[in-house]
Amino acid sequence: MTPLEHPLEEYDSVKTWFKGLREQSGVDPMSDPSRLRLLGEFCAFVNLDPDQVVTACLLAKEGRQTKISIKGRRGMAEKIAQFQSQLADVDSAERARRGNTIRSFLIHNGILLQSGIQI
Repeated sequence: MTPLEHPLEEYDSVKTWFKGLREQSGVDPMSDPSRLRLLGEFCAFVNLDPDQVVTACLLAKEGRQTKISIKGRRGMAEKIAQFQSQLADVDSAERARRGNTIRSFLIHNGILLQSGIQI
């Protein structure tokens, strides 16, 4: 992956995620550094920065409002599933946490994703 241009905390999508966690859940996102670590790992896995991860789930057409791309969202859900399962030595709870962290990031950025069956 091309190195990120900025620290993760400086990306607009990460700021949106953290703001949503604070406002909707009362969670201090900085109290759990694993959130940013997992997002960084996922970004490296898909070779995109956080803002590009969100943009990959959107469809922009000239003269029309940007909307969620079904194909983009489906593709990102597949990448999350691959990211969850890539480490054979982690238990199912940790695999679920890895995926849920990335889904949380996307959901707080307006991209609805469901987890499916967690095994």
